Amino acid sequence: MPLDRRTRRPRILIAGLTAVAAALAVALTLALTVTTYDHTSPRAARNRAEGKVAGNVDCRKTKCVALSFDGGPSPTTPGLLDILRQDGLHATFFAQGKGHIAKYPDILRRMAAEGHEIGDHTWTHPRLTDLDEAGARRELARTQDAIERITGERPVLMRPPEGRTNRKVAEVCRELGLAQVLWSVTAKDYETTDSALITRRVLDQTHRDGIILLHDLHKGTVPAVPGIIKALEQRGYTIVTVSQLLAPAKAQPGMVYRP
Repeated sequence: MPLDRRTRRPRILIAGLTAVAAALAVALTLALTVTTYDHTSPRAARNRAEGKVAGNVDCRKTKCVALSFDGGPSPTTPGLLDILRQDGLHATFFAQGKGHIAKYPDILRRMAAEGHEIGDHTWTHPRLTDLDEAGARRELARTQDAIERITGERPVLMRPPEGRTNRKVAEVCRELGLAQVLWSVTAKDYETTDSALITRRVLDQTHRDGIILLHDLHKGTVPAVPGIIKALEQRGYTIVTVSQLLAPAKAQPGMVYRP
């Protein structure tokens, strides 16, 4: 026997409310997955800090952008170091262990000797979010140990492969004394050898207090760097390391820094 309208309406209303509740539960779950780690921007961290900045660049007053490279050292890295030395610049290098640090320790040693900042980019470049805590810890600690053994300095910055992080990764980083550094500019130089395209992509995305991500191991990247530097300086940017961008704030272990 068909239901009359008075019977159908409450059922429709209940079904609708149930669907809304389910949607809200999914949204809440996604939100918690994304935001259950501490994060801040370099500008916000810097503006909360007190004190003087060591060195001659104060990004509170200067239009700064940080330059960073992932995945080295590689055979192409010495050419990049020559370019940076010629321009009197320093960058942040997130070094990878297997096939890089292990294969080219002298290049890593040169990076440190020339004043560049060296961070941790894991040993084998896995998605840390796919590993358990022990696996993530091994990937990061092994790379930290290798960098310290070669350069004498233990890194305090890391960059998660593919930028993938979560609460578990943040907790492991906190235990190891590592702050996580994401980025605001990517040239996707792993998908092209066109140096002009790499340059254009960087310049189109760069803004004050941003962090540029490049990979010095890819064929088109190092040839693009002189043009990138020249164009950024013409636009009034001062190129700095990640730690200089944060100063006078200090990178906090476990914190995710994203512009």
